Amino acid sequence: MKHFLRALTQFFGFLYCKCLWRTLKFVTRKVTGRCELQRICYSSKPGARRTLKIESSLKFSKSKLLQSAVSVHPDCVEKVIDDIMTLKKIKSDTNPQLGVSLQASLLQIAGYRSLLGEVEKLRREPYDSENPEHEDMLLKLWKTLRPDAPLTGRITKQWCEIGFQGSNPRTDFRGMGLLGLQNLLYFAEHDKSAALQMLQDSLQPRHSNMSKAEWEKTTLDKAIGYSFAIVGINITDLVFSLLASGALKTHLYNVAPETPSLTHFQQTFCYLMQEFHKFWVEQDPCDIMEFNRIRNTFHKKVLKQLNNPNMTLCPHFAASDLLLVNL
Repeated sequence: MKHFLRALTQFFGFLYCKCLWRTLKFVTRKVTGRCELQRICYSSKPGARRTLKIESSLKFSKSKLLQSAVSVHPDCVEKVIDDIMTLKKIKSDTNPQLGVSLQASLLQIAGYRSLLGEVEKLRREPYDSENPEHEDMLLKLWKTLRPDAPLTGRITKQWCEIGFQGSNPRTDFRGMGLLGLQNLLYFAEHDKSAALQMLQDSLQPRHSNMSKAEWEKTTLDKAIGYSFAIVGINITDLVFSLLASGALKTHLYNVAPETPSLTHFQQTFCYLMQEFHKFWVEQDPCDIMEFNRIRNTFHKKVLKQLNNPNMTLCPHFAASDLLLVNL
């Protein structure tokens, strides 16, 4: 019975998409005198709500030209818009706003695709100890987070003080590559006070009656907190998964008037780092073994927020040069 109902639902869904939906579009155009793209641009406010509708309309159009518009290069956007206006027999002089709205949305769509490629490239680039630029970023991360404690060597247990698992941080970047390091460094440099506070909190035991002097005599392994750097790499993976799945379109289309950039991605990472820290404290875990459960719950919470097309994740760090507001 369950399989029959599922098949029936799929059949009616197919019927709607192939027949009823196209018929409804045809009738609506005849009644309103406007094509679907016009109706979207004139009835939806700028941002995710409009761009997501335009993206869906183009993607599921039976016109090859409209389908190809979602994968157009940013330099070709204006030409594609002219071709769309010609195909739809829309005069630009009587519909000037349509071209402007389409251009903004197509640039957002192209920018998101470009950003995904850029982030994926960084993720796939492994940390190389022989690369001076990679080493410089890693040492800069240490100096930013531990300015008063010089490293005794490149391979040292001191790295555990900022949340790496062993004496050589290189091994911790295997999952997220250079992207994990860049995000951590961006957070440490652009929101230093929050990063330092998170680092300090992560090293403290959850419940303890010890004095500060007693705590300083204990080993880091006895702290019931979390590993700052490892959490940063995990949150990098979370933000990347949101980007790759398309869930982050809601946020990025609302904060980037045209093309989303790597800076938008890094600012989102900073925000989610701070939100995860708050969430971790609220969950009050017994120990670090609960990390995966809490991370998964946090992931679901963020996904639920991003289901709202008006939603914007709002970083509140001083370095932000973009106005990110909850629309």
